[in-house]
Amino acid sequence: MAGFDKVVSSYQEAMAGLEDNMTVIAGGFGLCGIPEGLIAEIKNKGTKGLTVVSNNCGIDGFGLGILLEDKQIKKMVSSYVGENALFEKQLLNGELEVELTPQGTLAEKMRAGGAGIPAFYTATGYGTPVGEGKESREFNGRQYILEESITGEFAIVKAWKADRYGNCIYRHTAQNFNPMAATAGKITVVEAEEIVEPGELSPTDIQTPGIYVDRVILGQFEKRIEKITTSD
Repeated sequence: MAGFDKVVSSYQEAMAGLEDNMTVIAGGFGLCGIPEGLIAEIKNKGTKGLTVVSNNCGIDGFGLGILLEDKQIKKMVSSYVGENALFEKQLLNGELEVELTPQGTLAEKMRAGGAGIPAFYTATGYGTPVGEGKESREFNGRQYILEESITGEFAIVKAWKADRYGNCIYRHTAQNFNPMAATAGKITVVEAEEIVEPGELSPTDIQTPGIYVDRVILGQFEKRIEKITTSD
């Protein structure tokens, strides 16, 4: 069992090998299902020049947004950027490069990258600025554009439960981009709410097989709510 045990005891060990100018693929949607402790460790390491691929960049002062405070992110590949004032400021000042990508296309870029597929055709974005300069082709009377897949040196993922072999289960909507991100990193690090022994997870429930995972760490999560909407 020891040879397959992927659990590490510190965030420093979890993110060992992360260097300047690398690409990091991060799971999560808004603040839901984000690997909070792994993001905090990137900030603590002070790693700079990063290309970060994620649905969005958190909010001011939380999630991936904390990496903007010391300008650790050079380029952001994301679908939505509307909840972060510092992000907007750095973008408008030319301090942050942003590649806006349709949400489904971004998910497929991660999935395809993890599956070893270098590119794929999608109708999304054809005839818009998203499709400018990209190869296009007609299939069954409809135009499609060619999108390249994405991989990164690191993928950081948040799981509900993981076993010591790296098999993962996500909880409800916290699944979001995490399964795709987990496949697309040369080194994939999972931060889990609970770590169980091998055999405790039903094989039919596992959403990310441990073959994709290199390291697992037990996390502590604030689970901050991005927007609270209540009624009288």
